[in-house]
Amino acid sequence: MTAILITVPELAAYTDRWRSVSRSSARPQVPLTELIPPHVTVLVPWVTEPTDADVARLQAALTDVQPFELSFPTAGQFPNGTAWLKPEPFDQVRALLLKVFAAFPECPPYGGNFAEPHPHLTISSSTQGGPSVVAEANAALATTPAPTVQLTELGLWREDAQGVWSQFGAVQLSS
Repeated sequence: MTAILITVPELAAYTDRWRSVSRSSARPQVPLTELIPPHVTVLVPWVTEPTDADVARLQAALTDVQPFELSFPTAGQFPNGTAWLKPEPFDQVRALLLKVFAAFPECPPYGGNFAEPHPHLTISSSTQGGPSVVAEANAALATTPAPTVQLTELGLWREDAQGVWSQFGAVQLSS
């Protein structure tokens, strides 16, 4: 499987307290920190074997998207228990996702399982998440905010047979 992600490795030191004890349902024996860095999913699944034309189509979709600062000031949770940090400016991140969705209509986000994908950075999976993780994260954010990062590119990622993700490319935002 491939994905387009906003990776934020700068947040690893901040989010590892939750991500290191949370497990993926696909690989319950391995912490999230060992499978993939902190990120906001833009589009998954993406095309199975991306071609130069697919990358060019992604680049064209991002022509008018300028780099911007990204912060994560609050935590929340989905109904299934997954705990997350909210990217801000949320509307700008959501607009970026919608541009990518429009460029790849054959790749419905999350396989079409969610009608309105909500940009987020997962800090705890549905089985380890919940109100206590959200409360702890919001308390931590109030005391020491998560680092602000400059979003300059979207990463192109591939999952291997063991469920570990690795970056194989990137598309720069216009500057």
